[in-house]
Amino acid sequence: MASPSPLPGRVVVGEASFDIAAETALLTEGRADIGGLASFAGLCRADSGLAAMTLEHYPGMTEAAIAAIREEAARRWPLLGATVIHRVGRLLPGEPIVLVLTASAHRLAALESCAFLIDWLKTRAPFWKSEEFPDGRTRWVEAKAEDDAMAERWSRPDPRP
Repeated sequence: MASPSPLPGRVVVGEASFDIAAETALLTEGRADIGGLASFAGLCRADSGLAAMTLEHYPGMTEAAIAAIREEAARRWPLLGATVIHRVGRLLPGEPIVLVLTASAHRLAALESCAFLIDWLKTRAPFWKSEEFPDGRTRWVEAKAEDDAMAERWSRPDPRP
């Protein structure tokens, strides 16, 4: 029995920013079988006067964890492609942090798998966030119960919120 072909798309963790249009084109170029494409782009926001946020990770371990999450999405939905890009390093408010793109023949699979990926990235990918404030204070970002609840919904028979 032949092994399944690898899911088109990619996993990238790094300091460089990303271009949503270019990543979309890379995932969909020459593909007439894709009927639904979903995307999520997360940005650094200036909550409570935030001056910057620094994201840290363990190289290799983080990429492997994201690849496993991506594979789980492909197991659950009939995906034709999936890209996950997550930035690390020091980010300013307004800068992009994360991009998730999912492609399928139909919209529902693309939309649900995109939501699943971002929910599990928030809770299962090994990133550590430190916030900087204009007065020089810093603090580590704690896990949020609402993020855990959003990720946990994918364990229920009907994961809709």
